[in-house]
Amino acid sequence: MDQIYKLLQETEGVIIVDDVKNNVYPMPIDVEGKDEVYVGRIRRDYSVENGINMWVVADNIRKGAATNTVQIAELLIKKLK
Repeated sequence: MDQIYKLLQETEGVIIVDDVKNNVYPMPIDVEGKDEVYVGRIRRDYSVENGINMWVVADNIRKGAATNTVQIAELLIKKLK
């Protein structure tokens, strides 16, 4: 998981908001009007080999969240190979 955090931290336009102890994670209302993509609740997905779950939030008007989620996943796959 450390490698995943490092890759996300190094990715331009991605901001990690992940403080489980204090229930702090990205919420849609907090990213309105912002260009960055916010990622939180990052954890292993034990239902599949090498699976990761994360909560990804963005302002869909400013940045297509679905497309960007795919881009982030592709980047992680590429860098982890």
